[in-house]
Amino acid sequence: MNDAAQSPTIYYGVHVPGWLQDLSSVTAFETHAQKPVSIVMWYQGWGLTDGSQNFEPGWMDTIRNHGSIPLVTWEPWLYSLGINQPVYSLQNIIDGAHDDYITQWAQASKAWGYPYFLRFAHEMNGNWNPWSERVNSNKPGQYVLAWRHVHDLFAAQGATNVSWVWSPNVAYSGSAPLKDLYPGHAYVDWVAMDGYNWGTVSQHQWQTFAQVFHQTYTELLAISSKPLMIAETASAEQAGDKAGWITDGFSNQLPRAFPKIKAVIWFNENKETDWRIESSPAAQSAFASAISSNIYASNQYATLNTSPIPPL
Repeated sequence: MNDAAQSPTIYYGVHVPGWLQDLSSVTAFETHAQKPVSIVMWYQGWGLTDGSQNFEPGWMDTIRNHGSIPLVTWEPWLYSLGINQPVYSLQNIIDGAHDDYITQWAQASKAWGYPYFLRFAHEMNGNWNPWSERVNSNKPGQYVLAWRHVHDLFAAQGATNVSWVWSPNVAYSGSAPLKDLYPGHAYVDWVAMDGYNWGTVSQHQWQTFAQVFHQTYTELLAISSKPLMIAETASAEQAGDKAGWITDGFSNQLPRAFPKIKAVIWFNENKETDWRIESSPAAQSAFASAISSNIYASNQYATLNTSPIPPL
């Protein structure tokens, strides 16, 4: 089958900073990528007090009306205080210290009513977030209990429009075993992984797309049969060919070597390094060319009403 006749098989999404105030940052990315996105991801932390910690139906409507699917990365912490935050220990979550907030979010989710992805407490196999079992006085086994507790509160409110995304970081030397952190098939709708090619940033070495993801992809397929996504990815420019990395990853690896991946989100932010597709004209051109393939779905989901969100 030639590409022109190919139906979409992969949701294609982006995280861009700042869109919550103005969709123009999303549409600017779409202009540069020459294709609208089917998923928009953003981050919401439990510990904020300006209202942005709450379920925001206006934000959700903006994305849905754009034809995209919202993906909320929901983080139990106050992002400005680091990893040692006793108030957000896993035991406190298990014991119900945050039940009022969680229940309010679940009720607001149900009231909004449309399908969206909820990526709760991601990258839990690392040691850089307060919900890791290796920091913040947490203990082995507590992550699964905390996840199930939160999920059960949503179920009790009848918030069935939520698609739960369990999203570890790609495995690395010293990371926690994934199988010990998986909440179970009844508690997860999609399985994800976050992985970056850091180039030489922060003493890393250049990795191909396959080197970043292959080991974890294999592990996840052994743990779960749920639909699989890459919830964060990008490449550095340093010490290699970012344009070539993008072309290989999106035109070759995803359709051929990683057939179970049904969604991919580009992390388009200048953070630890310039992860954006706009970091160079070559990278931007390579991304636009690769994502133009019909296997990548665009913004055609304004009327999506199926939960859990089905793979393409």
